[in-house]
Amino acid sequence: MRKIITISREFGSGGRELGKRLAEALGMAYYDREIVTALAEKSGLAEEYIENVSERGIPRYYPITYARTFTRLPAFSEPHMKVLNEQNRLLLELAGKSDCVIVGRCADVILREYQPLKLFVYASPESKMQRCRLREEEGRHYTDRELKRRMAQIDSGRARYRELTDGNKWGEKSGYHLCINTTELEIKSLVGAVCEFASCYFDEKKQGMRENH
Repeated sequence: MRKIITISREFGSGGRELGKRLAEALGMAYYDREIVTALAEKSGLAEEYIENVSERGIPRYYPITYARTFTRLPAFSEPHMKVLNEQNRLLLELAGKSDCVIVGRCADVILREYQPLKLFVYASPESKMQRCRLREEEGRHYTDRELKRRMAQIDSGRARYRELTDGNKWGEKSGYHLCINTTELEIKSLVGAVCEFASCYFDEKKQGMRENH
């Protein structure tokens, strides 16, 4: 039985750090930026472009149907199509290789046949602002207004991508097994509890498989 954990998260909530720490604690492979790098190498496209498309999908006004691969769109959207289709194939390939934690990219939808443990990480606006400030790249400083706009734009893109691939609302609690509020909490302090939850989830899943055979 393959163990897959997918993490959807609000920008600045600490979902990426939680994913990395979970993977380390559980001895699983971890995939996030590694996916972007692999896709960039394969496609020849810039990593920044890959990151934008792989996290936020295709603009709202494009017609799209999800079924592991996306319907063919007009020629001008071909780069988008190439990235998303290659990403879907890569996610399935990675999940088939080993137990893993995957951050973002609608992996919970793409990998639904694996019945992954689906987490959603969120926090208060103030907490997310603070976490973003602590992780600002050297030489780059956003004003509060700029940072709030950036946070809203990124989360809006993630929500739109989720709706395009699954038809469900991004962040809706019914779409996840566990929603984690990281407001005023250190990410590392949550790892033990989330690992226990994951252990219970996979044990129950394993038991269910035995009963069905």
